[in-house]
Amino acid sequence: MKIAIIGTGNLGKSIAKGLITTDAITSLYLTKRKLSSLSDFEGYNNVFPTSDNVEAVKNSDVIIFAVQPAHFENILNNIKSVLTEKHVLISTITGYSLAKMEASVGADQFIIRAMPNTAIAVGKSMTCICCNHKGQERVKIAEAIFNRLGTSLVIQENLMQAATVVCASGVAFWMRMIRATTQAAIQLGFEANEAQELAMHTCEGAANLLITTGNHPEQEIDKVTTPKGCTIEGLNEMEHKGLSSSLIQGMIASFQKINTIKTDQL
Repeated sequence: MKIAIIGTGNLGKSIAKGLITTDAITSLYLTKRKLSSLSDFEGYNNVFPTSDNVEAVKNSDVIIFAVQPAHFENILNNIKSVLTEKHVLISTITGYSLAKMEASVGADQFIIRAMPNTAIAVGKSMTCICCNHKGQERVKIAEAIFNRLGTSLVIQENLMQAATVVCASGVAFWMRMIRATTQAAIQLGFEANEAQELAMHTCEGAANLLITTGNHPEQEIDKVTTPKGCTIEGLNEMEHKGLSSSLIQGMIASFQKINTIKTDQL
């Protein structure tokens, strides 16, 4: 694929590295006002850093936008004259609707929104995708790109704010749970580095059990709980203290907050 990433900051760099390491590109244009920040990509074949967005668009078929929301409309207006019927536009900009993109470049363009999370840097992003009516014809391209960088799921646009909470903010929620597990392990006698290793890999193993088996979490919980055992004792104490309720309420609070923030503040 001939891909351009417009705005190669932290997210753009992570996407670029994933595309390069998985051989997903025929050519890759990376745009940034200060090209010195793209020195990591020097020496790669068919990777072209540039500060010219129009040049990048002219030489690419798939355009991934990873810019600040406040700059996005101007960028779309600057490139729309060189857009053709071949271009697939993929926006990773939080809160910037499909309708607003259509207002800038027209509803006849293939327009897709993608919401990856920071685990994209290690090829483990959970990315939610939605598209305009025309974009349905090319949404498989976006799925193919983001499946190389983790896992993707096509959803309705009205769920994109919720996806931001569950998947993007969700990384922070899981980090906090891993940190708490680490702190408990230290209190139980492990050194800090050992405690974090135990917490990280136990979390990874639990997730992979569900991914591999397709089981419900309670099915796996049942396998490690025995009558009057230590596991059920711990689980019940956590629930008495509000573990599940606190997590659910926290995510709902995050969702309520994201719906009060204007696009230019995200």
